[in-house]
Amino acid sequence: MQIADNKVVMLNYTLTVDGEVVDKSEAGDPLAYLHGDGNIISGLENALTGKSEGDNFTITLEPSEAYGDIDEALVMKVDRSQFSSEDPIEVGMQFEAQFPDGSEVATVQAIDGDDITVDGNHPLAGKSLTFEVEVAGVRAATEEELVHQHVHGPGGAH
Repeated sequence: MQIADNKVVMLNYTLTVDGEVVDKSEAGDPLAYLHGDGNIISGLENALTGKSEGDNFTITLEPSEAYGDIDEALVMKVDRSQFSSEDPIEVGMQFEAQFPDGSEVATVQAIDGDDITVDGNHPLAGKSLTFEVEVAGVRAATEEELVHQHVHGPGGAH
């Protein structure tokens, strides 16, 4: 069966950025997603269309096909008083923040006294992503999965 919209796809993958592994599926526990619903980044979903169980490939996606370019408007300095947490603020920590387009995860980039530089871009924005992929399985989605727009069971959302 070929990968197409409304099919459940099971993937074994390794994601590298600049040669460093940043994510991978666990052995024996492939990622499962509903194809055509935007549940994975568009460039990878497009590359998978038409593939079949057992297919293996490597693809490098440019930022425009993945998490986009860095949006400098999402990098800003805020005063320490804007943080409600009693926990110490550290470079690299992530938190949920309100941006003009809604709630996003932001990362603390720098601390200079009470000036905290935060970045609302996805941590992989502006980066080329290389995926090594094995299609571990393809099946028709159930009616319930189509209604809920995600996979139920192993590898998917519950």
